[in-house]
Amino acid sequence: MKESNNTVVFTGAGMDTESNIPDFRGKDGWWRKIDPKSVATIDSFHSNYEVFREFYSTRLKLLKNVKPHKGHYILADFEKRGIIKSIATQNVSGLHSSAGNQKLYELHGNINVIKCENCNAKGTLKDFLDGKSCSVCKKEELRPAVVLFGEQLPKDAWDLAYDSIKQSELLLVIGTSLEVYPVNQLPKLSKGKVVLINNEDLGLDSDFDMKIIGKAKAVLEQLDSLI
Repeated sequence: MKESNNTVVFTGAGMDTESNIPDFRGKDGWWRKIDPKSVATIDSFHSNYEVFREFYSTRLKLLKNVKPHKGHYILADFEKRGIIKSIATQNVSGLHSSAGNQKLYELHGNINVIKCENCNAKGTLKDFLDGKSCSVCKKEELRPAVVLFGEQLPKDAWDLAYDSIKQSELLLVIGTSLEVYPVNQLPKLSKGKVVLINNEDLGLDSDFDMKIIGKAKAVLEQLDSLI
């Protein structure tokens, strides 16, 4: 990191679990308990809006008192000091921006932003939780601005993350299973060193120059003390 002039960070659910947000594919993850096709697809949004709204309302209420942990703040400080250039994240929690990161590419959107599927007008969190219709077009199509299964990733965030990672001299991959396409292809773009920081070994030995197995917060705290 001291030698790199362009360090980029790529984070997944394992970055947020220490803020008490369950991941999706771990042993206690969301998708072990709920079929994602029943609640988190664009088809389920259109065909069973009430179930969709209930699921995301529950998630939003669980996130209400969630705060960034020390690892998030360390990454924000790294950006402020020029140690890292940007963060690309699969997470929709908004914790990186809450911690202070500015150059942030949210590849799967942000659950705290509400929009209307019909007219794309911005809505309020309260209206969505209260089950109200869009204040502009009056249709019952408010939703969190997250990428559902069956939808395209936001082009601007994807293009910026793509270019950023491709130009990186060092890429830190933190807390992701690398199971979700197409974002799991992004680490392969880096022409520099690629380091995995994760709570469990993913295998994929040829994809990484170094692996640090441990929880994100503890590893980042140690890294901060060394830098």
